[in-house]
Amino acid sequence: MSAKRILVVCGTGVATSTVVVQKVRAFCESEGIDATISQGAVADLVSGSPNADLIVATTQVPATVTIPVVHGLPFLTGMGVDAVHAQLREHLA
Repeated sequence: MSAKRILVVCGTGVATSTVVVQKVRAFCESEGIDATISQGAVADLVSGSPNADLIVATTQVPATVTIPVVHGLPFLTGMGVDAVHAQLREHLA
C-alpha cells in the first residue's frame, strides 16, 4: 500500500500550517500510518488540483475542492483534537 498524501493548508502556507504539519506527522507516526505530508497556502488550491488524498486546513477551503477536507484548527486550539484524530483515522485507513 502506498503512502497517503496529506496536504496541510493555511492562509499563507507558513505559520499555522507548520505547526499542524508537525502534529499531523506525530499522529500518523503514532497510528502507524504511512503518509507523506506537505504544506501550502489555500491559494494553491485555487490554481490547480493538488496531488493529495486528504487536506487538513486551518482556513476556509474553496467549495470547488473535491478532495476530502479535515478542519485542523483543533490542532492549534487544543479543543476537539480527539474528533479530528477520528476523522483522520477514517480518511487514512
